[in-house]
Parts: sequence; C-alpha cells; structure tokens
Amino acid sequence: MRRDIFQAIADPTRRAIIALLAIQAMTPNNLATHFDTTRQAVSKHLKVLTECELVTQQYQGREIYYLLEIEKMKEIDKWLEQFRKIWETRFSQLDDLLSAIKKQQK
Repeated sequence: MRRDIFQAIADPTRRAIIALLAIQAMTPNNLATHFDTTRQAVSKHLKVLTECELVTQQYQGREIYYLLEIEKMKEIDKWLEQFRKIWETRFSQLDDLLSAIKKQQK
C-alpha cells in the first residue's frame, strides 16, 4: 500500500517526530526518549514517515540516523497555499468589517 504525506502528518506523534528531525538528525533511540512510548512504536512511526519519503536514513557506523526531507515538506506547503489565500482574504474582510463597526460606534 502506497502512503502519502498527508497520511503521515495525520498522526500527532509523527508530527512531533517531524518537528524534532527538523532541528537535527536523530536515532530511533534518541527520538524515543522524547515520547512516553516504546522504541518499537517510534520505529513504526519512522517506517510510515520513510514510506512517505518524509524522512531518510543515514548510516553512521552501526547507528541509523533519520533526517527530514525538506523538499517533501514543500509538497504539503504547496497544497496548503490554496487555502492560505482564502484565509487571508477572509481575515482581511473581517478586519474591514470590524473597522466599519468601530466607526459606527463612535
């Protein structure tokens, strides 16, 4: 089954892992210390993130480090951009309405 990036970011633990990996590459053991869960559970989340190509593995000796793939994150941003424009327009309209209400109250 092919997973997509939106399936990956749907889980709060995976989003937290992404946030940690945005700061620096980490091993599964290091990542597990940040969560109240087992290393095996973190490994399952890393498997999903790897399948979605949001993280890659880098071997350093016997350790495996996981790194965030920033280019793949741009895919999420591109999808959100269409909504960002709608939100900005609505916020602008709300600002205009609030300004008009304040002027009427004076």
